[in-house]
Amino acid sequence: MNSLGFDKAPKDTRVVVAMSGGVDSSAVAALLKSEGYDVVGITLQLYDMGANAPSRAKSCCAGRDIYDARKVAEDIDIPYYVLDYESRFREEVIDDFADSYMRGETPIPCVKCNQTVKFRDLLETAHDLGADCMATGHYVQRKLGANGHAELHRAADPNRDQSYFLFTTTQEQLDFLRFPLGHLMSKAETRALAAKFGLEVADKPDSQDICFVPDGKYARLVEKLRPEAGEPGQIVDLDGNLLGDHRGLIHYTIGQRRGLNIGGTAEPLYVVKLLPETRQVVVGPKSALAIQMVYVKELNWLDGDAIDPNGVEVEVKLRSAMAPAPATIYPEGPGAARIELHDPQFGIAPGQAGVFYVGDRVMGGGWITRQELLAAHAPTAA
Repeated sequence: MNSLGFDKAPKDTRVVVAMSGGVDSSAVAALLKSEGYDVVGITLQLYDMGANAPSRAKSCCAGRDIYDARKVAEDIDIPYYVLDYESRFREEVIDDFADSYMRGETPIPCVKCNQTVKFRDLLETAHDLGADCMATGHYVQRKLGANGHAELHRAADPNRDQSYFLFTTTQEQLDFLRFPLGHLMSKAETRALAAKFGLEVADKPDSQDICFVPDGKYARLVEKLRPEAGEPGQIVDLDGNLLGDHRGLIHYTIGQRRGLNIGGTAEPLYVVKLLPETRQVVVGPKSALAIQMVYVKELNWLDGDAIDPNGVEVEVKLRSAMAPAPATIYPEGPGAARIELHDPQFGIAPGQAGVFYVGDRVMGGGWITRQELLAAHAPTAA
């Protein structure tokens, strides 16, 4: 059995590596090549930011990054292809991003990109190329369970773990995917690996911005795509009393405190709810952000068996940066679930994801549709 789990020699095992031009995927390609695998590199051209793209060090998948990926492929001597996925990326990710904001949600475009363009469309291309598997630079671990099926686990380095962003990965996709960096204990090990193979990207900064918003100005992009998103409206309290005006829902997110421009209140106010149908921003004290119940849709459950109607004890992450919190999940009809939190959580927004863990294993997750407040009274604004 070779290091990727196939009962044949590495030279007879074809691996497609998704190369973003960053140090992680470059190190994966070089490592697998050094082990004798038949490696093919592919970069997806997802957008064209024109003159801005080559100068941005913290975005990915365009301009300089394609150049860097091609250079790595040349240096390690592997076949390399750039596939133009701009139109489908626009439809599946950018348009969804804009529409999500229009619904008063806080979207996670990186998850949508993994769910659609990368782990659906790119996997099809890998199959067409006769690959035995596809490898990426994500920091997660793929382990075989007692039943022989692949399981998704957190990365060994909790500071680099990206499992939250991969909760939509299906069992079929997981069987085909490999994550060679998931066992590393730090990013420094990855950079050392890249340096060992003489890769120029060994010291390249990590991507931080959303790739298609390299200047970080999300509202401006959404307003360009959906001009009505910038229409002004009212800021009201939990009882519907008018407190002020706002300059468009897209400038606000659940839990936001700054930028409300409301003074003279007994305690600080936070955005508690967005009401796109009336263009209202509902604000309240921090206590009004406490959430006890969360509902998710488009549930992806990797356990194999259906969720027990009597509930399943898990830990759940409701934002990428939060620590997993104890919860019980219950089925709520086809493709949906209810999350009952053991302790209140704050600042949970529709459009984010609820991702379930048992220990280090990712059990699945879904997209947050609504939440129930713990506050003495919920928004009554109409």
